[in-house]
Amino acid sequence: MSESDSQPREQITVVLPDGSELEVAPDATVEDCAYEIGPGLGRDTVAGKLDGDLVAKEQPVYDGAALEIVTEGSDESLRVMRHSAAHCLAQAVERHFEDAKLAIGPPTDDGFYYDFDDLEIDEDDFAALESEIEEIIEADYEIEREEVSIEEARDRLADEPYKLELLEELAAEGQQVTFYSQGEWEDLCAGPHVESTGEIGVVELLEIAGAYWRGDEENTMQTRIYGTAFEDESDLEQFLERRQEAEERDHRKIGNEMDLFSIQDVTGPGLPLYHPPGKTILRELERFVEDLNEESGYDYVETPHVFKTDLWHRSGHYENYQDDMFIFDVGDDEFGLKPMNCPGHAAIFQDHSWSYRDLPIRYAENGKVYRKEQRGELSGLSRVWAFTIDDGHLFVRPEGIKREVEGIMDMIVDVLETFDLEYEMALATRPEKSVGSDEIWERAEEQLKSVLESRNLDYDLEEGDGAFYGPKIDFGFEDAIGRSWDGPTVQLDFNMPERFDLSYVGEDNEEHRPVMIHRALYGSYERFFMMLIEHFEGKFPFWLAPEQVRVLPISDDNLGYAHRVANEFDDFRVEVDGRDSTLERKIRAAHDDRVPYQIIVGDNEEADGNISVRDRFEDQEYDVEIEDFREHLEGERDEQRIEPDFLAE
Repeated sequence: MSESDSQPREQITVVLPDGSELEVAPDATVEDCAYEIGPGLGRDTVAGKLDGDLVAKEQPVYDGAALEIVTEGSDESLRVMRHSAAHCLAQAVERHFEDAKLAIGPPTDDGFYYDFDDLEIDEDDFAALESEIEEIIEADYEIEREEVSIEEARDRLADEPYKLELLEELAAEGQQVTFYSQGEWEDLCAGPHVESTGEIGVVELLEIAGAYWRGDEENTMQTRIYGTAFEDESDLEQFLERRQEAEERDHRKIGNEMDLFSIQDVTGPGLPLYHPPGKTILRELERFVEDLNEESGYDYVETPHVFKTDLWHRSGHYENYQDDMFIFDVGDDEFGLKPMNCPGHAAIFQDHSWSYRDLPIRYAENGKVYRKEQRGELSGLSRVWAFTIDDGHLFVRPEGIKREVEGIMDMIVDVLETFDLEYEMALATRPEKSVGSDEIWERAEEQLKSVLESRNLDYDLEEGDGAFYGPKIDFGFEDAIGRSWDGPTVQLDFNMPERFDLSYVGEDNEEHRPVMIHRALYGSYERFFMMLIEHFEGKFPFWLAPEQVRVLPISDDNLGYAHRVANEFDDFRVEVDGRDSTLERKIRAAHDDRVPYQIIVGDNEEADGNISVRDRFEDQEYDVEIEDFREHLEGERDEQRIEPDFLAE
């Protein structure tokens, strides 16, 4: 044996979730590391996470990697199982549709999908495909991972043009090429997967949609089949129940029923039109924020919808956001619809001379912005081309950052608690595509971290999710059926002031650079409005409801009294149902229209000069004094209560 053979191989080190380090052989895999920690953990290993990326348990680790072992029962293991379910779907499709071409089939938060070309299918085919998937699962095929050369992979994928395109990208990047096979079927895939198809629980196919290859509108439109998978039938049933409830709450469905908004082909995709009831709600949301801004010392400004691209070059948006902008030429000049309001606000600040005594300067604008989302990604109000941000930009001295950020967070909490929303916070750090020096970013991230920790707030760390110009604190919240939404944000920016050469004169009579803070209390009106529609199922709080009270005369003889009663409530959004219809039908119509309160008037009410009140919960009270009810409504509106509560008193 040579001296070199007798030398122990150099070890590498991986970092475990508790911060401890584990030394392993340089060719060790995720599974090897798990066995090093303990044999039980090794046997239970499903996959691993290397620096946050989910990988196969056969994946080699590398020196300095942050390693997390994925075992059964975790959210990550469910994603692994769903990825394997996607392969079962593709295998079933190819058994039934020989001409289908494979594209991609990843897991998602709710299940999985697989994209195909040359596939004509509708949901009537789901039963046959689900039966085939069950047979594949019952066959308990071993799912085998195989590393292959580029040349061999090309031969295997000769009839799969989309897989070949992916393969060439792997080859160009020098990445490892792996196939996963089960029975007669195989796929180019990085994994990870469960060990056999028998480990997949219950699978259900959900819907069919169109999807552009690689998300590019210039590419082929493919057929996407969505499905989901769970460990057991009860979990699947709960999911399907939640999904059914989500469909009933769909803001597009409710928006149509309540005449809130429309998105029409003739006006263009992703460009919502707000009808009077929808705009009524938006105006109430605007007034709410305007009151908060006024209390907090903001001045309103207004900027145009379009600027010369010189502005976007200076702000950094042109180089970092150009693909998402609408850009066009006018004569010899290039213009762009604004994707953000901040450069315009920076330009306003730049147009003045400031002293340290003037700061902080707080600008607010309900600013319409435009972002060129892929058409296939547009959906109702959740993803649009034109939307409005309740924007705020502050220009502060460095020593004022903590106070201003805390003030903004108080405003955000006020908004979320008004709507009775449970929320969480996250600190989002520097993304891969960003502007500014390491020093600036470290300073900005440390400032936001200190605010969170000085208040003893729980928060998650979202590495790489910051804006390209600075880190941010994001607020997420849950709706009535437990879905998570992104919402308000506060962002620290040391870069925009540098790019616009913003300054103020300090106490030392020298020029200093202000810090810019970006904030939005809703996020965007469109996304927040969408969430409120679904959260409240269209049954808005009294202060938001487009129609707050409907007066129902029992007969035509009471119509005059009904209008006199309505006049007593002219501070509210009140309508009289004067149709020639039965009271029962009028009550049902008001209930279906989600009106918070109904005032019912007949001969008895008219004779006594009072009213009967019915709420959306179908409770009713008789002999109500008009003044008492009006005073209650004023309180319910002014206090912005969530539910109608007159009959609860």
